[in-house]
Amino acid sequence: MAKITASVYTSHVPAIGAAMDLGKTHEPYWQPLFDGYAFSRKWLAANRPDVVFLVYNDHATAFSLELIPTFAIGTAAEFAVADEGWGPRPVPKVVGHPELASHIAQSVIQQDFDLTIVNKMDVDHGLTVPLSLMCGEQDPKQGAWPCPVIPFAVNVVQYPVPSGQRCFALGQAIRKAVESYDQDLNVQIWGTGGMSHQLQGPRAGLINAEWDGRFLDRLIAEPAELAKVPHIEYVREAGSEGIELVMWLIARGAMADVAGGPAPKVAHRFYHVPASNTAVGHLILEEKVA
Repeated sequence: MAKITASVYTSHVPAIGAAMDLGKTHEPYWQPLFDGYAFSRKWLAANRPDVVFLVYNDHATAFSLELIPTFAIGTAAEFAVADEGWGPRPVPKVVGHPELASHIAQSVIQQDFDLTIVNKMDVDHGLTVPLSLMCGEQDPKQGAWPCPVIPFAVNVVQYPVPSGQRCFALGQAIRKAVESYDQDLNVQIWGTGGMSHQLQGPRAGLINAEWDGRFLDRLIAEPAELAKVPHIEYVREAGSEGIELVMWLIARGAMADVAGGPAPKVAHRFYHVPASNTAVGHLILEEKVA
């Protein structure tokens, strides 16, 4: 039986990917941020999963305003790195896991969540920056990510976007789907995006470190209550792009304690301001072995 062994949460700021691609990680501006992921890379090497289920949002690369799926699961064997206007990032292609992805789609749809099944799509920085942060630099041609990745795109760009409660319940359905897969696989679920930031308008550059801290506290200790936070609070307190944080609730909803199991272990927590014009949050939660 497949099982979820850990969840990882991280921002996916595009400038972080550019800093890595341009060799700027040791510059004074960037080094404190990358130092915060040093533990995470060692942790991932020691806790290498068979598959990562990676929740992210597309930034008008795979999907335009002509087609806006609320939830889309990538079921292809591989996914090319998107050209977001400056050429594709120099990172390896993403290898998928079509069998598990198709099983999750079948199971989750039967649990009354309507997913869009995507057999071909390019993946942008929303997916590749978290991989780079957790795995480190990879040769784009000779290198490879450490395991297959199932991309799971959530619309948090064009309203209406899903609620925190909907995302949290979806995470619970994904856990059931993974646990009903008949092969022994170690699966990690990653939630990405956020934290507080606003990219446009009079409040452009908004960062709310106090609110971000409370979000992390509640994500660990009371995720069901956190899931009840309405959209307007995200927009008011965390900025217009802070709504990306609802994607973290999908990963959190997939953890065992939500289904009555033991509380997860906090393996790592990190927060840094700023990265470009965004606050960066990062968390690793491990399932406790019964």
